[in-house]
Amino acid sequence: MKCQRFLSVPIIAVFLLLGFVYYITIFIFIKDWAGLQTSAGLLNALIFTLLLCLCVFSFSVAVAADPGHVPSAYVPDVEDDSGGASSDQELKKAAERRQCDKCSAYKPPRAHHCKVCRRCVLRMDHHCLWINNCVGHWNYKAFFLLVFYATSGSIYSMVMIITSAFHKNWDLDGRVPLKTFY
Repeated sequence: MKCQRFLSVPIIAVFLLLGFVYYITIFIFIKDWAGLQTSAGLLNALIFTLLLCLCVFSFSVAVAADPGHVPSAYVPDVEDDSGGASSDQELKKAAERRQCDKCSAYKPPRAHHCKVCRRCVLRMDHHCLWINNCVGHWNYKAFFLLVFYATSGSIYSMVMIITSAFHKNWDLDGRVPLKTFY
């Protein structure tokens, strides 16, 4: 079941995009700017590789982890209140409102039914197409780290590319080099 989540077009596209950005940053721009044999080039390549590995790991965890499901035996706590009949009716109405229409089961606060996953998810944030999974109670941290590492890696790659572009005096002479295209 978990391996099937990895077999979708958006997830394969993310892995291909990560590989493309890694190749361009390391083997085109850092290699041209500082060289991979120098300490500066090697350090930048290692830092970017670490960011990419952390991004891929958190991406894999966000895809594979269960976002959290409502237990089938869940029943909300309804305490008896001897304050009157009106409070009993209010508690019963509140318990009825927390019942999922699709699952026909009770759900705790902040649990929502996902139309794509066809189940109620604890602390559901949203269903993310790019991880082919809901972002919920158990994979929220992995999703947050994925966004953080992807943003950090993108900024680092952009800085390396801009630094490489300013470092070299590219004389175009009427032709467009492959690096400008990238």
